Amino acid sequence: MPELPEVETIRRQLAPRLEGRVLTDVDIRDARWTRPGGPAAVEAGLRGRRVERLARRGKYFDWVLDGDGHLLVHLRMTGTLLYDAPVEPLHTRVRFALDDGHELLFVDPRRFGTGHLLEGTGARDAYLAARLGVEPLGPDFTAAGLRARARGRRAPVKSFLLDQRNVAGVGNIYADEALHRAGIHPLRPVGRLTLAQLERLRDTVVVALEAGLEAGGATIDDYRDVDGARGAFQDEFLVHLRAGRPCSTCGTPVRKLVVGGRGTYVCERCQPRPRLRRRSRLP
Repeated sequence: MPELPEVETIRRQLAPRLEGRVLTDVDIRDARWTRPGGPAAVEAGLRGRRVERLARRGKYFDWVLDGDGHLLVHLRMTGTLLYDAPVEPLHTRVRFALDDGHELLFVDPRRFGTGHLLEGTGARDAYLAARLGVEPLGPDFTAAGLRARARGRRAPVKSFLLDQRNVAGVGNIYADEALHRAGIHPLRPVGRLTLAQLERLRDTVVVALEAGLEAGGATIDDYRDVDGARGAFQDEFLVHLRAGRPCSTCGTPVRKLVVGGRGTYVCERCQPRPRLRRRSRLP
């Protein structure tokens, strides 16, 4: 699934091509894209509107439209936005025609991607607030905030990071890479992390995300940028997808675990496994 660096890479590429343009036509070919809303109503609500700004929140694109409209687009697992594709791909779900003659396609083989049209900033803010936590590349992402959110929780720190209601935009790749850099085992209960560990984790989440951005994202399966190019961050992974290969830091073979149902990669020398606490026996 595209994560924050992949979505932000696309946003940065697409913003100068989309901002200021009028949507002259919108063809939604898959009703799942707008569910529970109907595609005809969304098409009618988009046609003739100008894209004032292309923003991002977590993994959502926020197409800010004239008249205080917001089209929230999520790529989910296999979604891609392609600008002026030379050949229309088989799994094209939505086509946007722009007033300068260019077009944008939403392509999604697995059909999990979504587009929701919301009228009014208040409706957008309520929608996102119910789904997303702090933005990790923003000033509100602090160790103190993580500590307050994690206090008393027994969930593994990897699961905590993947929950978008805690940290918006971090997914499987960047959680593994950040935890390795921080020297924290993904199974360690998040509520037991010290403030020093949370400070390291805060810093390494930012470092991993910024490295992904610098590389144009990571392409493992489907991710492409708006011109169809692959990302390069997969060539810089320290542990992710490196099971059985030497850790890039110490040379110990990387292990693959399952945490919260997700394949997870860890060096258990650099990231010591937490010890099980024994229950005290009653006299």
